[in-house]
Amino acid sequence: MPSANVKPLSESTRSKLKDAISQLEPFLNENALPQLAAQDANDEESTFYKGLLSDLRHLLVYSEVAYEKLGVTLRRPNFDTEQAERQLYEVYHHCVNAFFYPKNEGYSEDGRYAYTGQDAIRFRHKPVRSARDIVLGVSKIYEELRDDLSYYENDYMTQRRMQGQK
Repeated sequence: MPSANVKPLSESTRSKLKDAISQLEPFLNENALPQLAAQDANDEESTFYKGLLSDLRHLLVYSEVAYEKLGVTLRRPNFDTEQAERQLYEVYHHCVNAFFYPKNEGYSEDGRYAYTGQDAIRFRHKPVRSARDIVLGVSKIYEELRDDLSYYENDYMTQRRMQGQK
């Protein structure tokens, strides 16, 4: 990846993380298990919401940490391309992967729908509207981040290893 593109990519990544944080934080502050799971919820439904809330909290923390780290790098008088690339790699591997591969598997991406214009996110259990809306709302942000940062999935580390062998 040309180093000239790293600063604008860092800025746009930070902006997208800010958008995701601004959606996730209010949802998590305003919703708890009793608001999401019905009073007569069965164990499966309750477990689904516990897992979903846990996954969204992790996603929020990863996104906030990445947002802050990118902010520090961007505010420095001399932009450190190497540090920014390392942080973009971490955004991909922590934030993007945390969204698309949630630990509790309350939802998953179904690639068959990715190019049809339909939502590619499929839930394990039918969620209440607010839970559905937050996941689908931030999915678009993390899809963009995944596309923007696809270089950092494998190519970045391969390049770093090759540089180390020289």
